[in-house]
Amino acid sequence: MDISSSGNNIIIHGNIKSVRDYQILKDMLDEVKKTHESIILTIKNSISITSSIIGYLTKLVQKEGVDLSIKVGDSSLFELFDDLNLVTLFKVKKV
Repeated sequence: MDISSSGNNIIIHGNIKSVRDYQILKDMLDEVKKTHESIILTIKNSISITSSIIGYLTKLVQKEGVDLSIKVGDSSLFELFDDLNLVTLFKVKKV
């Protein structure tokens, strides 16, 4: 997984699969939310996402009030969010 950020945009390339990936993304989300009320997370080509990341994103939205939007490039990942009924909560869009 490669990750970068610019302003309130976080962009992920590659598959999200390890505990290390979770920690890197969590740290970046924590940094961005210090200066922005909304975050746009773009997941270019991962086909999956770990449950720990889903849990952390849920906490950000429901407990901390972060305005999160997720853009996904892979149909399988969009379907996963849809199957978990998270499309509305995370404002998930296929790009």
